[in-house]
Amino acid sequence: MNTKSEVITIDGNTGEGGGQMLRSALTLSMITRKPLKMINIRKKRTKPGLLRQHLTALKAAQTICNAKVQGAELGATEIIFIPKEINGGDYTFDIGTAGSTSLVAQTVIPALAFADTPSTLA
Repeated sequence: MNTKSEVITIDGNTGEGGGQMLRSALTLSMITRKPLKMINIRKKRTKPGLLRQHLTALKAAQTICNAKVQGAELGATEIIFIPKEINGGDYTFDIGTAGSTSLVAQTVIPALAFADTPSTLA
């Protein structure tokens, strides 16, 4: 069986259930090229689901590895992320707030280290 096609499911209701779980899962999914399904995203939070910074991180990850994504919308509590090869390049992501910049960087920089070509982020 091709292990890259096995979907890894993560329940965001586990532990503290914050956005770091999503960011880390996206990074590892890109690096391993294993599909990810995340459910109950930020379920324990006052405002569950994807906020703007989480959505931006998801879309940035999608762009970097040409992933197929389901559930990429504000408030979504479930996503499916199917990555392809990580592509280096020059990327610009509209994050919205300076505080969220490092959160998106946490998602994409480790993955871009595995790209065959150099990358820049703006």
